[in-house]
Amino acid sequence: MNKILLGLALLFAPVLLHATDYELASPDKKITVRVQVTDNLQWSVTRNNETLLLPSPISLELANGQVLGQRPVVRKQQRHTVNSVIEAVVPVKHKYIPEQYNELRLTFKGNYSVCFRAYNDGVAYRFETALGKELTVKNETVRYQLPGGYTSWWPMEQHPPSPTFQSHYEYLFRDTAIAAIAPTLYAGLPVYLSTPNGTRIMITESDLHDYPNQFVFGTGGNALTAQFPPVILRDSLVGDREAKILENADYIAKTSGDRNFPWRALIISPDDKGLLETDLVYKLARPNKVEHTGWIQPGKVAWDWWNANNIYGVDFRAGINTATYKYYVDFAAQYGLEYIILDEGWTRTTLDILHATPQLDMQELLRYAKSKNVGVILWVLWNALDAHMEEALDLYAGWGVKGIKVDFMVRAEQYMVNFYERTAQECAKRRLLVDFHGAFKPVGLNRTYPNVISYEGVQGLENSKWSRNVTPGHDVTLPFTRMVAGPMDFTPGAMLNATERNFNPVWSEPMSQGTRCHQAAMMAVYESPLQMLCDNPSNYLEEPEYTGFISRIPTTWDTTVALHGKAGRYVAVARRKGDTWYIGAMTNWDARNLELDLSFLNGKSYRLEAVEDGINADQHAADYRFREEKVTPNDHITIQMSKGGGWLGILSPAP
Repeated sequence: MNKILLGLALLFAPVLLHATDYELASPDKKITVRVQVTDNLQWSVTRNNETLLLPSPISLELANGQVLGQRPVVRKQQRHTVNSVIEAVVPVKHKYIPEQYNELRLTFKGNYSVCFRAYNDGVAYRFETALGKELTVKNETVRYQLPGGYTSWWPMEQHPPSPTFQSHYEYLFRDTAIAAIAPTLYAGLPVYLSTPNGTRIMITESDLHDYPNQFVFGTGGNALTAQFPPVILRDSLVGDREAKILENADYIAKTSGDRNFPWRALIISPDDKGLLETDLVYKLARPNKVEHTGWIQPGKVAWDWWNANNIYGVDFRAGINTATYKYYVDFAAQYGLEYIILDEGWTRTTLDILHATPQLDMQELLRYAKSKNVGVILWVLWNALDAHMEEALDLYAGWGVKGIKVDFMVRAEQYMVNFYERTAQECAKRRLLVDFHGAFKPVGLNRTYPNVISYEGVQGLENSKWSRNVTPGHDVTLPFTRMVAGPMDFTPGAMLNATERNFNPVWSEPMSQGTRCHQAAMMAVYESPLQMLCDNPSNYLEEPEYTGFISRIPTTWDTTVALHGKAGRYVAVARRKGDTWYIGAMTNWDARNLELDLSFLNGKSYRLEAVEDGINADQHAADYRFREEKVTPNDHITIQMSKGGGWLGILSPAP
């Protein structure tokens, strides 16, 4: 909901006949957007007199030959100032989000407008049309013309571009110069840019509705250009989850002629730390559409798939069966975890999502879980859900299931975007949570439908079962790249931990790269209102003090304060829930010490409990120790992190 602090100022100004430039400043006056109206429409951006974006063309090409943004004639300009507060239903970073921006809306001949906004943490624009009936969008021109010397943590797609942009959106990030990115190389959003002066820019989008995702391509020079997946006319299913695209349309969307198009956004920060605190994607999204939200419960979840149900020390055969999942329920109940997930394998087949496998007595399991106050979340393939959505969701809601994890969408065109929203809407009707896996990045849908509790769209810990990609360096790049867009279901919590030399991918007994405390810190560093404890309950039960400690970490936050940050190197962040603070810190393969300034504490004294790398963690990555002391807002504490290490602290008001 919005709590208006100041009135909205809506100013109508007549267009000066010879005016071709319009300027818009952020509330703090640091960021300026300039809109140039000549024979086309261009925008540029500066911050503190540093040019961030050179004049760059924007347009929307319709199938009827009309090109919005070409030969534009301004009919009216409107200016709008907002100073309000958004109260997040599911607070990922902040419970109360200041919404402060200045807006410029230019209305053009031809029944369309372009709306520009300037926030203190970024800028955005979008097209708005009043054309009536349905329209067909052939293409959209989005170009980012950059000054020289820019670099990027470039989220490289793993395969050459295809006409369908099919992807798991599990990117590795390459530190590269923008001018070195060839026209054949492309990336999904968000894309991190750094100027020669150190200003950080994130290219992303928000309020993606009935329209395809944006991808960006290199040009071999100081520019990036956008492309959009076309509408798919015909496809066929290969196996149970792979789509073979047989025919594409020559347009990217058929949609209403009276609508607002997605926001094209640039998040702007003077440094990496600022990227940890921005809520711009959330602020730009459509407000909450779910009338009653009290049933939406974030929380932690015991996960089966990463650890392959490989439990031990029990008197039954482990596997996908009732006894095994009761064991997961018992573990979750013992440590106050809100949920368990039944991942792939619980259904009779992956395409038959209406019947459980015969080895699993679903009614008994759900009865047992309810008696222990543990919710159950079910995994489903997207295509099976798409074919049987209402029937399946009615069934799950009737069973008492709390949510679904829908997987392997692997596409980003208009139909798939609409599938996400339809899933969110239908689940909300039945009071079901949604966790999107095999998913594109968050685009604000979690504000519009707060039952959308998390997204994958990340090369997460599961990849350690078969690859060496998920290194500590990768882990400390994610908070400044993928996570800036929104919730990130990385699935942390590995109990088997390895040094760089000792790591090896193992499918049924997977391990992580880096120390145990590196994994522990993820519970506070990584933002996911549905946070996994990925490992084997038997492993957690072997170390009750450690497991109890990480189980105390919340999954939603009232306040977030960035303490330290350098993409690819290290991160430290403090978060508050109620009157308790939580600090997570992580490093890459370089051991390092960080000094934490505790002046953010809003009380006289606190009890600090922490788990930190043990003295031998550089040789035995699972080595850790606990630390406890009394601290005040006047203190600075030094934390020591081993190679691939981490640190996790809980600060409670002292009695």
